[in-house]
Amino acid sequence: MKKSYFLTIVFILSLTATYAQSAYQAGEDLKFKIKYGWFKASEATLKVKKAEIDNKEVLFVDGFGKSTGLLDIFFKVRDEYKSYIDPETDLPQMFVRKINEGGHIKDKKLVFNHDSNSVKVYDRKHNTSNHFSFKEGSQDMISVLYYLRNTVDRKKIKAGDVIKVNLFFDEENFPFQVKFLGREKISTDFGKVPTLKFRPYVMAGRVFEEKESLTMWITDDKNKIPVKIEAKLAVGSLTARLTEFRGLKHSFRIIPD
Repeated sequence: MKKSYFLTIVFILSLTATYAQSAYQAGEDLKFKIKYGWFKASEATLKVKKAEIDNKEVLFVDGFGKSTGLLDIFFKVRDEYKSYIDPETDLPQMFVRKINEGGHIKDKKLVFNHDSNSVKVYDRKHNTSNHFSFKEGSQDMISVLYYLRNTVDRKKIKAGDVIKVNLFFDEENFPFQVKFLGREKISTDFGKVPTLKFRPYVMAGRVFEEKESLTMWITDDKNKIPVKIEAKLAVGSLTARLTEFRGLKHSFRIIPD
């Protein structure tokens, strides 16, 4: 397994976007089961809560991933991703990434200043801090999902459309693109669900087999949450499925049999 195991999952989820406003709320809770090949390798959760930064109310997205089963014996994963988002601008105010993936450890906190387009990165593992600049309107790995859920119009999007967004990841700016492939009805744990199908462009090499290695399906409703993800990795393949949800702001659309 690659070291950035849960990072890969968060990255995939961060690209599962379509267009509308007010797609989520505090109390939303999503749970995913992740399979690597034939093995049930991990589970991941994304929870939205209320929080406060500098006396300002923000939305706090708490992402957590862990290995399960045999993988947990041979390659233990415990990953935390936390994003604090200004609900008025959909911009991240602070981002925390604390991971332990088979002994590979990172512990970083990013504090964003959108007035100056600068971010202070605290590396708590090495007890250092540095300033970096970012492109205007940049998102972090978690906030991008919620930003796009609120800003992209699913009713107007057409097959072939490409969505572009700037991220600041670790200590560098990173441009992402994702192509809309069309609509598809798929079977889920909850029944048959109408979805929007996407193909993000990723960096081929260490993790992904090629730049078009991902396919994802998100609900074609006002929630726009991911229900299925498939990835061809440099070694093996990965599948993630939504298995539980609660606290959605809008009705979850299921097609009757």
